[in-house]
Amino acid sequence: MKTAKRDRPRPASAPRARVRAGTGNVFADLSLSDPDERLAKAELAHRIGELIKSKRLIQSQAARRLGVDQPKVSALLSGRLEQFSTDRLLRFVNRLDQDVFIVIRPTQPHRRAAVRVVAEA
Repeated sequence: MKTAKRDRPRPASAPRARVRAGTGNVFADLSLSDPDERLAKAELAHRIGELIKSKRLIQSQAARRLGVDQPKVSALLSGRLEQFSTDRLLRFVNRLDQDVFIVIRPTQPHRRAAVRVVAEA
């Protein structure tokens, strides 16, 4: 039976890592431009990937269904979202037989206003 290696002590000269709580939006935490839009697009792309998988579509079938070529489906599923607008991703969700509802509501206390994507089970 193998025994687990013990953590080695950190050399005295190694800098201590600074840790801080995230905001819930990695794009904001990284100080990238348009973090809410980036997060919404990432969440939509993730949901589209789940739908494609649940329908057991290969990329060429998904491409036909979405009205794009297969390399665009590959880019979408790989998270390369620069070429996709939020509107276009919402149309893809519709083409995968899903309704899209946009809900506008007051911001919850102690939270900043944001765009969020929530999928119903």
